[in-house]
Amino acid sequence: MTRVIHTGDTHLGYRQYHVPARREDFLDAFRQVAADAVEADVDAVVHAGDLFHDRRPTLPDIMGALEVLRTLAAAEVPFLAVVGNHEAKRDAQWLDLFETLGLATRLGREPETVGDTAFYGLDFVPRAKREDLDYDFEPHDAERAALVSHGLFEPFPHGDWDVRTVLAEADVAFDAVLLGDDHHPATKHLEEPHDAWVTYCGSTERASASERDERGYNLVVFEDGVDIRRRGLDTRPFVFVDVDLRDGEGLERVRNRVGEYDLEDAVVVVTVDGEGDPVTPAAIEEFATEEGALVARVTDRRELAEERETEVSFADPDDAVAERIRSLGLSPAARDLDETIRASKVPDSRVAETVEDRVRDLVEAEDAAAFQPADDAEEAAADEGATGAEGEESPDPAPAEDAEDQATMGEYL
Repeated sequence: MTRVIHTGDTHLGYRQYHVPARREDFLDAFRQVAADAVEADVDAVVHAGDLFHDRRPTLPDIMGALEVLRTLAAAEVPFLAVVGNHEAKRDAQWLDLFETLGLATRLGREPETVGDTAFYGLDFVPRAKREDLDYDFEPHDAERAALVSHGLFEPFPHGDWDVRTVLAEADVAFDAVLLGDDHHPATKHLEEPHDAWVTYCGSTERASASERDERGYNLVVFEDGVDIRRRGLDTRPFVFVDVDLRDGEGLERVRNRVGEYDLEDAVVVVTVDGEGDPVTPAAIEEFATEEGALVARVTDRRELAEERETEVSFADPDDAVAERIRSLGLSPAARDLDETIRASKVPDSRVAETVEDRVRDLVEAEDAAAFQPADDAEEAAADEGATGAEGEESPDPAPAEDAEDQATMGEYL
């Protein structure tokens, strides 16, 4: 029997809402995972990627990770991991550093056997590199085998890579695929191409307002079969207040609804809908912080009348947008990004990250033609005028460490 904690998407260093306390919350959640692993005496902690939120974590983030990994090492609990898209670099990974310190094992094509289960790893793979990917895993002599990977896989929602393809192409029969990247936990049993359980552990902290469910990780037991059970974490409370305003209702109604909750030290997320009066988000956010909230954010989803009065000459607005895009003479790469942003089913919280991944894929493909504008680009620009779009940055990227931080890190290690 082999018992492991399957976790991932810890996103250490994420200063969500630009609030320092949220950065500490992400580390605290990872500490809890390690404490649970030690208390439960599991055989290993398996991390499915995005240990850090940024490719260049600051010294405090690195030291925080080292603290947790040393807790596991002191209890002789192995830490097995793969590299996610948030932390992936072109050169050596932070996971490699932790491995040289004896605090982690970077999973790959060769099996890492724990108990009676062989673990393999597949780091995040950009779409441009998947077609030529080699699924040649080294054989093992364990009773069970599991693959750990990071990415959005079908048959789960928003998947762009079918996990059944991986299972079919791999020359090792996996009993389970332990995944990271999707912050919403989910588990499926697949019968084709062979019997396997596929599961997302979810994130350990809420990285967006769409993550309303309790945060946690999976406890996975390999014995006669594969048993996957969910375990919760004690994280900072998020208070979600959805207000549907009726005609004549406005700011006072929203305040009253927010005031019904215990807001002490909570992140408060207010969503306003309905036919009521316009509201001022700042007034609601100020009220929530006065009531003890750590931070408050308000989204008014309503389309006000003046915002709806947009004249188009097409029966279908989507046709109007598509026609306008064609008139811009964009390069294939630019059209691909437009499709990713405008027409895909990627959730809003992941748009910036998905665009970043697509840009990296396009650059790494080294296809110069993809960046050449259409033949009529200059003519379209002359007729219509140059048009630009403001890009959305990744949420609160962590700054790179400065020279002093690097020197201190060297002393610390």
